[in-house]
Amino acid sequence: MKTEKIEIKSDEEYIRLDNLLKLSGCVDTGGQAKFVIQNGEVSLNGEICTMRGKKLRRGDIVSFDGEAFEVC
Repeated sequence: MKTEKIEIKSDEEYIRLDNLLKLSGCVDTGGQAKFVIQNGEVSLNGEICTMRGKKLRRGDIVSFDGEAFEVC
């Protein structure tokens, strides 16, 4: 079964990984985002990413908790 990507729109050049998780509603706080990222629960373009300040640009795909988010 293929997971449908949820689009996260950004007017900026980039969005940080922790901010994407908050914006998408996956976590409520930056502390929660830090925890799940550093625990290796988040992947970026198919690889685990543990850098909460990682800059995401258009076309990047973040997966967390069975959902996928594409930066647009």
